[in-house]
Amino acid sequence: MSSAFDWPLLADTMARLLGAFALALPIGWERQQASRSAGLRTFPIVAAASSAYVLVGSSFSGEDIEAQSRIIQGLMTGIGFVGGGAILKSRGRVHGTATAASVWMTGALGAAAGYGRWEMAVAISALTFGALRGLTLIEQRGRPRPSRPELEGGDGS
Repeated sequence: MSSAFDWPLLADTMARLLGAFALALPIGWERQQASRSAGLRTFPIVAAASSAYVLVGSSFSGEDIEAQSRIIQGLMTGIGFVGGGAILKSRGRVHGTATAASVWMTGALGAAAGYGRWEMAVAISALTFGALRGLTLIEQRGRPRPSRPELEGGDGS
């Protein structure tokens, strides 16, 4: 057994963890700007943690497809639980489902980075950010504007 430190492996591991972290930053920034319960710290950490679990699990299981499937299954369940914490119900309304779904997607982003599938990680990041930012704008345009009696020339009655 060699006691030599594997510097190339460290560099690859850091690249995957930092890549996952960086690709999740736009998602976290968007949620932070929207004043959501999870934001700039949560999303990159979820992505890096997902990447880390994939890296650790893969180091033990190698190319075993069944073992890799269990890693992904565990991540999906665990990240879903974390995202579920963002969902709140108050006054008969449910809030936080987009944040919860974004946390779940960020877990997938991290897993893709952990497996070195950068095309998937970049696509997931772009798709998630685009959905949050772009669809919010469309959603806001579709909402009816509240009436303002003072603009209608009346006394508000």
